[in-house]
Amino acid sequence: MKKPIDGRARRKRRIRKKVFGTSERPRLTVFRSAKHIYAQVVDDTTGKTLASTTTSAKSFEGEGPKKEKAKQAGLFLAKACAREGISKVVFDRNGYLYHGRVKAFADGAREGGLEF
Repeated sequence: MKKPIDGRARRKRRIRKKVFGTSERPRLTVFRSAKHIYAQVVDDTTGKTLASTTTSAKSFEGEGPKKEKAKQAGLFLAKACAREGISKVVFDRNGYLYHGRVKAFADGAREGGLEF
């Protein structure tokens, strides 16, 4: 019997074949757990994380339901990227469907000034 994680793993492999982050345009990857959302901006050529955020951090001051917190996390990450001089990224949804919290996060990052 197939499990839902198998489908996500298949989608993740299919996406990662095409998406690659460079120093000019790093990869913005998102991980969604049951309670929180985690995101990081990665330069795949050097393997370094340039910026990251999570809704579980003590410094994160998001309010409301999970979807609102995801949008606020996107805004927070966009500000962190602006401090690092990053304006363009490649979005890696990590095998998740582009709706709900993942879409809210992406919308928040776009509102914050990231381009993808």
